[in-house]
Amino acid sequence: MTPQGGFRVVSGDANVERAMRLILGTAYGERPMRPEFGCGIHDMLFEPGTLELLSRIQVEVRNSLIRWEPRADVIDVIASYDNDPTKIWINIRYQLKGSYDPRNLLVPFYVIPQEVDP
Repeated sequence: MTPQGGFRVVSGDANVERAMRLILGTAYGERPMRPEFGCGIHDMLFEPGTLELLSRIQVEVRNSLIRWEPRADVIDVIASYDNDPTKIWINIRYQLKGSYDPRNLLVPFYVIPQEVDP
């Protein structure tokens, strides 16, 4: 909101960052009129925490951002575990199209840890 009570419009790099977060936060099928919009990482919520999972997350994030955010060039996506086994950090290195200003976007992704049988 603006001081005058109107709506504030986000533009430029902040708009691209919000759009990227929206893409990653939306599961496939969540939007009725655009069921293919979003990112498939939500299907990995209950998977065992392995290096293969990190690789799959990296590929899925990269592919989704390339498909749905044409204003950004994705340079690299790195997924890594936190000290907490329920949190994976997704670090996205990108730059706006036509710019030579590299940027980082760090997004947490929470998973359900596997239960260990006694």
